[in-house]
Amino acid sequence: MIISGVLATLYGGLILVYRYWFKALKPFQLTAAFEPTVFFSIIIPARNELDNIEKCIQSILAQSYPLYEIIVVDDHSTDDTPLIVAQLAKQYPQVQLIYLKDYLGGKATNAFKKKAIEIAVDKSKGDWIVTTDADCLVPPNWLYYFNGMILAKDPVFIAAPVMFTQNGRFIGIFQVLDFLSLQGITAAAVSAGSHSMCNGANLAYCKTAFEAVGKFKGIDHLASGDDMLLMHKMKTAFPGRLAYLFSNEMIVKTAPMPNWTSFIQQRIRWASKADSYNDQKIFGVLLLVYLFNAFLLIGLLAGIFSNELLFWTVWIIALKTLIELYFLLPIAQFFKLKKTLVFFPFMQPFHIVYTVIAGWLGKFGKYQWKNRTVN
Repeated sequence: MIISGVLATLYGGLILVYRYWFKALKPFQLTAAFEPTVFFSIIIPARNELDNIEKCIQSILAQSYPLYEIIVVDDHSTDDTPLIVAQLAKQYPQVQLIYLKDYLGGKATNAFKKKAIEIAVDKSKGDWIVTTDADCLVPPNWLYYFNGMILAKDPVFIAAPVMFTQNGRFIGIFQVLDFLSLQGITAAAVSAGSHSMCNGANLAYCKTAFEAVGKFKGIDHLASGDDMLLMHKMKTAFPGRLAYLFSNEMIVKTAPMPNWTSFIQQRIRWASKADSYNDQKIFGVLLLVYLFNAFLLIGLLAGIFSNELLFWTVWIIALKTLIELYFLLPIAQFFKLKKTLVFFPFMQPFHIVYTVIAGWLGKFGKYQWKNRTVN
């Protein structure tokens, strides 16, 4: 228990530091002075998104920002996703459809999404690339805020908040609470000048900067990482020119995974790139979190044979829960999800187990994503 106690101290201190950084963030204010100037190319890779793609595109078309195009790249869909996009393209000249299969030439790849984005960037007219996912809904002033941040701060890369929608089910609430902490750490790290996390469902980056870092070269062997690994390439090439658009008017929303199987598969995919960061500080934080949860899980299992060990393990979990709740309070307020925190203590055992499983399989296993098996 000495090791887990040390890990608990380090983990607790890290979480409290993240809370301080998050509280130091100032919301970005959009003003009338930021007139529409930037032309955006919005890229949406899509595979089997029959139920979502039209709602996603319509949420973009509903905006009043005048300077943009939408490029949907169909990634070998086996449903009517491309048919729906083609029909929308006939109605709206801003929308165009590209078929990824037309550009691969039969070559094998492990990074379909990265390849889709690269092809769309080559076809794009905009000075800035914006990415979102086909199952997302974007806010009404989305592009106005990106435009304002570009004019105000002159960045080359902008990350922005993402959140799951509420569905009232246990699995949905669990994902909302888990994602709250990830989004809080993302914003807090940016506040400290350490751009360590982002989400491809709500990103914008300068096209020339994307080309200057060699696009996805060097990370194109990984199925995941079109967002965070690209961010680190940008950070290395353009220090001081990355930004986080901290505003609850910029939250892109998406539905949580419908069941535990798809949720674990998603988290394994996210975890699969953990040891690919050049910044060892990030890997160190991820390793600390993993080891801490692994020791807690071992303590709970071994506690079957030792009441004393079980007592100390439960005590550390209770302390962990209180510290994390303190961290999550301002984050939940930002996302208007404070009431959801009442479920947080009951989620702790599930969170510990999934962290250990997903982290292990992300390194040594394989996962299913969009009906593909990825090693």
